[in-house]
Amino acid sequence: MQKINLQNITPEPLQALLAKPKEQETASQIWKQLLCFEKGKYYQIQAPSGKGKSTFVHILYGIRNDFSGKLALDGQDSQQINATEWAQIRQNQISIVFQDLRLFLDLTAWENIEVKLALNSSDKSQKALEMLKSLGVERLLDKKTGLLSYGERQRIAIVRALLQPFDFLLLDEPFSHLDEDNIRKAAQLIRETCQLHQAGMITTSLGYEYGITWDEKRML
Repeated sequence: MQKINLQNITPEPLQALLAKPKEQETASQIWKQLLCFEKGKYYQIQAPSGKGKSTFVHILYGIRNDFSGKLALDGQDSQQINATEWAQIRQNQISIVFQDLRLFLDLTAWENIEVKLALNSSDKSQKALEMLKSLGVERLLDKKTGLLSYGERQRIAIVRALLQPFDFLLLDEPFSHLDEDNIRKAAQLIRETCQLHQAGMITTSLGYEYGITWDEKRML
């Protein structure tokens, strides 16, 4: 996948709000715009909490369809992509770290990683261990994820997302519970993996730089 295009997208829950004249003074640089996200480039989407960052990411990932306008993946209208095709896209072309992580809390950290590894034909167990060690969570692999701190879970979720093939990586406030040192390590691992895949990165945040050089920044 080379491009993700947005054409005048407006989530249904925000349509009334965005239609108010007073909102035009601080118009969104995402909603109701013509946008193109390109493979290999890094994009930061900034907004305060509660302004629709997760909604935006979920639309790109194809799990929300309650919007007007058009989302196109390499020119194909997302509304014309069936469930089987979306499953293939999520397995091979778009990876994600959800804000709520969506780990299996009753499984161990390693079992969560194994679920992702089982979806790929190549054995990346050693690569997974290297990534986990680089983020300082290799000692936690036998613990149930529900017993880990949220910051530890975030690092597990980041590694899980990086283990699959992808052209675009979606990150929804991925570092919210990490300290500065762990943010630096995680951001470095993400950059290195995106470079390996020549992938694009679309990250939502409150506006922090995270030590990443962004090709484009937009306010939601």
